[in-house]
Amino acid sequence: MELTHYGHACVLVETAKCRLLFDPGTFADGFEAARDLDAIIITHQHADHLDVERLPALLAANPDAALVADEGSRAALDTIGQATRARIVGPGERLTFAGEAVDVVGGIHATVHPDIPEITNNAFVVADGAFYHPGDSFHVPDATIDVMGAPASGPWLKVSEAVDFVRAVEPRVAVPIHELALARPAMHYGIMTELAPAATTVTILPRAEAARV
Repeated sequence: MELTHYGHACVLVETAKCRLLFDPGTFADGFEAARDLDAIIITHQHADHLDVERLPALLAANPDAALVADEGSRAALDTIGQATRARIVGPGERLTFAGEAVDVVGGIHATVHPDIPEITNNAFVVADGAFYHPGDSFHVPDATIDVMGAPASGPWLKVSEAVDFVRAVEPRVAVPIHELALARPAMHYGIMTELAPAATTVTILPRAEAARV
């Protein structure tokens, strides 16, 4: 098996049988060049996992690729006219691409904050454990995992939880993914702003420059 990490949660998985691209989102770079894909798999609706602006061109360049998504992504896909092409799946389903089995597990996004509504998130086990992509979840699959995409950052994740998740899954290889939130704090700033008290203004200070607050 070979992996290509395009950044954040976007990973191309190549087995002896198929080519699967996971989570072509807004933080990833270069996935547009991927060709001969058997499936494009979206774990959930967040933009860093589903780039609605670049997805149509990727689908056009891979006309035979299946588009797989969770129920929560349906509305976003509908805005670009791709909802009818998508196969909407949920936990417990077994998919097959070019003879390779992919199991849908999990189902729920990790909690960002109790005040933010829960959304769906599918995790995927490829080839009976050859690769595991959890999306934004801490779901521990009921399978022996060889290679795991291990989330390293996010507004729903702290490093102790990342460590405990890898320990719980216990793969042979843990490949850090979902890392770009460490370099792009705007995601965290947005959540702080959204959930701040009504009397509080969240103000981002410029670097090394005085500002009146």
